[in-house]
Amino acid sequence: MVDTISLETAKEVIDAAEQRAEEIDNPMVITVANSEGNLIAQHRMDDAWLASVDISRNKAFTAASLDMPTHELAEPSKPGESLYGLQNTNQGRIVIFGGGYPLMRDGEIVGTIGVSGGAVEQDMDVAEVGVDKFDELSS
Repeated sequence: MVDTISLETAKEVIDAAEQRAEEIDNPMVITVANSEGNLIAQHRMDDAWLASVDISRNKAFTAASLDMPTHELAEPSKPGESLYGLQNTNQGRIVIFGGGYPLMRDGEIVGTIGVSGGAVEQDMDVAEVGVDKFDELSS
């Protein structure tokens, strides 16, 4: 059976992240996926970029597929590095910049979050609030 989180928990994670996006006055798309990167819930705030729908979902997919935050892929995927071209794999779904994180329970990935709509630092900030909310709900 695939480890996952409930829709109710996913919505609470999204609500916390959305509240942070509102605080920084930046509309975002926030996605929560299961441990295999399949969609559980997604929310597009008013005026969030349409492109962010796919980007946030792909960030969640990437975090699940590679068991790591997406920002950790930036350096090793630069030209000349060992993972150069990684973003061109998996039908273009791999994202190599920040905003995607695993959601962990008892040392295992049970879901992921992906956020898109701002600068990478803003996406990471909003996603980290979602991760913190998940950790709070899981403790």
